[in-house]
Amino acid sequence: MAIRIAQSIKDSLTRTRNAVFSRIAGLLGASEVTGATWDELEELLIQADVGVETTLHLVERLRQRASDEAILQADALQTALREELRALLPDPPPFNLGGHPLDVVLIVGVNGSGKTTSIAKLAHRYRQQGRRVLLAAADTFRAAAMDQLKIWAGRAGVNIVTGPEGGDPGAVIFDSLQAARSRGMDMVIADTAGRLHTQYNLMAELRKVRKVAAKNVAGAPHETLLVLDATTGQNALSQARHFQEAVEVTGVVLAKLDGTARGGMVFAIARELGLPVRFVGTGEKLEDLTPFDADAFVEGLFG
Repeated sequence: MAIRIAQSIKDSLTRTRNAVFSRIAGLLGASEVTGATWDELEELLIQADVGVETTLHLVERLRQRASDEAILQADALQTALREELRALLPDPPPFNLGGHPLDVVLIVGVNGSGKTTSIAKLAHRYRQQGRRVLLAAADTFRAAAMDQLKIWAGRAGVNIVTGPEGGDPGAVIFDSLQAARSRGMDMVIADTAGRLHTQYNLMAELRKVRKVAAKNVAGAPHETLLVLDATTGQNALSQARHFQEAVEVTGVVLAKLDGTARGGMVFAIARELGLPVRFVGTGEKLEDLTPFDADAFVEGLFG
């Protein structure tokens, strides 16, 4: 299993590795460390969407280590870079799932981020583990969102509860939780409205949905996962901050990692948002959702 996860993550990082990190590996080859080395390394890390703040932190840490450890050769610097990148990805707390009669997972994120397909992949994953999963289509503002989720629910082989177009998302959550109990389900994964993150009404609805879940199931929602589109790079960070303000996000699903050269944003998510990446999307099939492994991710960047 661990080998499959590592290979899947490595494969999904092909574009990021080829576009940027292969150049970093080339830069940190057998040459001596010079002033130009630092400048180019900084430029390449920013190109990989590691983020300006996180890049400056990394380069400063490496400069300090080069001084303290008398690192003169760039190949030794590459080892230090791998260690510093790994240090930016602390091991996350255990998933708060599996210890309740009914687990409730809220999924948040903007439209187009890969939210619907990520929900289907999660449902498929937990169903394969023997969980009895019900989807709640609480994005009632777009009929297309509910229709799309119905299609994916069918593909994943799970039940779904919907409401009328334009209806109350809180009512859909309530009905879903009641249906889950009556049908003997042990997990509800709830879609939520994905309008622009700057819209006040969206955030108010998210808070309401959260309150309905908490009122009807002890400790719910047990996880609130934010789906971010890896292809949008640093733009996704501003989205994430708004969602963090509205609801207590507990982790990130990084969708479309296989389709971007901006995989370095994982480090900015961890350092600037303080959120663990829980899963990464590695393709378009239901099976293409991989648990995040920090060691495999850093190794995969360098191939």
